[in-house]
Amino acid sequence: MVNPTNGAILIYRPMPAYSWNTAPPVSPPPWTLARGLPVVSGGIVGTVAHRRLRVEVQERQAEEGRVFTIPNILSMARLVGVPLFLWLILWPVFGGPNCDGWALLVLAFSGVSDYLDGKLARRWNQVSNLGRILDPAADRLYILTTLLGLTWRDILPLWLTLTLLARELLLLVMVWLLDRHGYAPPQVNFLGKAATFNLMYAFPLLLLSDGSGWIASLALVFGWAFAGWGTTLYWWAGILYVVQVRRLIRSGTSAD
Repeated sequence: MVNPTNGAILIYRPMPAYSWNTAPPVSPPPWTLARGLPVVSGGIVGTVAHRRLRVEVQERQAEEGRVFTIPNILSMARLVGVPLFLWLILWPVFGGPNCDGWALLVLAFSGVSDYLDGKLARRWNQVSNLGRILDPAADRLYILTTLLGLTWRDILPLWLTLTLLARELLLLVMVWLLDRHGYAPPQVNFLGKAATFNLMYAFPLLLLSDGSGWIASLALVFGWAFAGWGTTLYWWAGILYVVQVRRLIRSGTSAD
C-alpha cells in the first residue's frame, strides 16, 4: 500500500493471534513504513519491495564493475606515464639530452590526475572496483620509479630511498598476511594519501633543484620539506596499517 501523504511504501504485517484473557504480545505496529531499503514481507507489496531491493543491488554492482570511466582513464594515463617518466629522467645518464623539463611535466600531470581521479569518482558516482586497484598501483609505481631515477641521478640520497622502500616492503608483508587469513587489503586512508601527495610534491621540486640559481636553491628547500613530511607520514600510515592488520587477525582468531 502507498501512503497518500508522502508516497512511501507501507507494508502490512498481520498481528499475531492471542486470547482475550491474556495481554497482547509486544510486536511492531501492523503498518511499517519502508524507508531507505524496503522491508521485505509476504504478499504482493513484499514481492515488489524485494524486486526493488534486488534491482538496486544489481545497479550498484554494475556501477562498481565499470571500466571506461573518466577517473579510470586518468589512472590508466598515469600508469602509461610511469615508463615515460623513467626514460626522460634517465636519458641524460646514457648520453642523451637533458629532458628534466618534460619529466617535470609528466610528474605534474601525475599529481594533478591523482587528485582528480578520486574527486571525480566520488562526485560523479563513478567509484569502481578497477579504480580501487589502479589508483594505489599508479601511486606506488610512480614513487618507485621516481626513487630509482632520482637516486641514479644522485639527486636523492640512498638512505632516503631505502627508508621509503622498507616501508613498501612492510606493506607487502601486511597484504600477504591479510590474504593468508582470508581478508582483502583495506582501502587507502587519508593519512596514506596525504603522504603520497607530499612525496609527489617533493620529487619534482628535488628534480628542479638539480641546477643553479635562486630557483634551484628555493626548490631544494621546499623539496626537502615536503620529502621530510612525506616520509614521516608514509611511515606513520604504515605503522597504523600494521596495527589495523594485527587487530583484524586477532579478532578473527578469537572468533574462531
